Amino acid sequence: MKKINNISILGSGESGVGAALLAKAKGIAVFVSDFGKIKPSYQKELEENNIEFEQGQHTEQKILTADLIIKSPGIPDNTPLIVKAKEKGIKVISEIEFAGYYTDAKMICITGSNGKTTTTMLVHHILKNGGVNASLAGNIGQSLARQVVENIIDVYVLELSSFQLDGMYDFKADIAILLNITPDHLDRYDYNMQNYTDSKMRIVQNLTESDYFIYNADDSIITNEIKKIKIKGKLLPFSIQQTENMVAYINNNKITINLKPELIMSIHDLALKGKHNTQNSLASGIASKILQIRNELVRESLSDFKNVEHRLEFVAKVNGIEFINDSKATNVNSTWYALESMENPTVWIVGGVDKGNDYEELLPLVKDNVSAIVCLGEDNEKIKAAFSGVVDTIIETNSAYKAVKEGYRLAKKDQTVLLSPACASFDLFESYEDRGKQFKNAVRNL
Repeated sequence: MKKINNISILGSGESGVGAALLAKAKGIAVFVSDFGKIKPSYQKELEENNIEFEQGQHTEQKILTADLIIKSPGIPDNTPLIVKAKEKGIKVISEIEFAGYYTDAKMICITGSNGKTTTTMLVHHILKNGGVNASLAGNIGQSLARQVVENIIDVYVLELSSFQLDGMYDFKADIAILLNITPDHLDRYDYNMQNYTDSKMRIVQNLTESDYFIYNADDSIITNEIKKIKIKGKLLPFSIQQTENMVAYINNNKITINLKPELIMSIHDLALKGKHNTQNSLASGIASKILQIRNELVRESLSDFKNVEHRLEFVAKVNGIEFINDSKATNVNSTWYALESMENPTVWIVGGVDKGNDYEELLPLVKDNVSAIVCLGEDNEKIKAAFSGVVDTIIETNSAYKAVKEGYRLAKKDQTVLLSPACASFDLFESYEDRGKQFKNAVRNL
């Protein structure tokens, strides 16, 4: 690695501040720049560590004197400042790439359009139960860079978004997991599905013969991409539709993970329900077996895991009406899984910042399962146009409180009110977590 003397960091969230702390610990001059406001807690950390920063602006002249720029995943590559940096020959990377320079810990890297948070937490749950010194990082928990400052972890379980992968070049997974590839974030990829697919496939870059690639063999995009590129790692496919040549599969309502010693358990014993969660469990089981976690611990962990907040999270039952928080469903495919798993007629709360959504694949599920739609967003025209001929009742709201109130009014006893927005949250909320918390508070105040 070429010696780094001077780093500029764009963005002061968890990844940016973590990278700044690591740079400081390694004796590198560092400057943090955020075009927005820096949260008081992060500002305090930067001040306490004597790290120079600015907020409310980007001073280009200073930023572009750096040897290296680390940017927040939320900043697109076509931002003029990033374009200028690259034209000057300044390397622009993600915090994950930077952290990887300074640790020899094993890396289990998980990506996919859907299910990556659940799978990351499930793998971590199994490893901790198996006595492994493991930690969560990436898109979840504390930043990898912050944790590498201490450098006392043996295995990191990383949830990686396409935006993080775009800024990774030399970083290498020891175990790479790819769950699925469905349209998402296409606004960041020139509305070109191949561009987005290429981004996800970066999970396998730099794999060696001693590494592993766990992938969903039921996903045709993944299987087609594998035919196009040479992957050095050992290929470990899983499936819920086929058994031949699969490392993990479903047969007669039993999970089989065909790594010695072979693991078999009933699908009914899985803590996570639904086809997509069975796939998440298979991928997690394979990764755990690679790290030689005992079968009885894998079984126990797969059966007692509690799902993540804001992902098909039961909130409450009010006068016989069930409320489900699936705020983390920020794309159509995630919402498809949510609607598919609904067992009762459903009032669906949907909307937010559209990321190039095509709602057509939801039409059959909406027709069968949805009794009314409550829009929760500033611009709901696309949603109304997609479903106006399918659902009789479509109303608009602009707050979680109003959406919950209308959902409660429209639902009948033994029905469900489901928040599964299929959109980003940034028109009305700080984040999908903020949206989910406001939804839950509104339900509890009914």
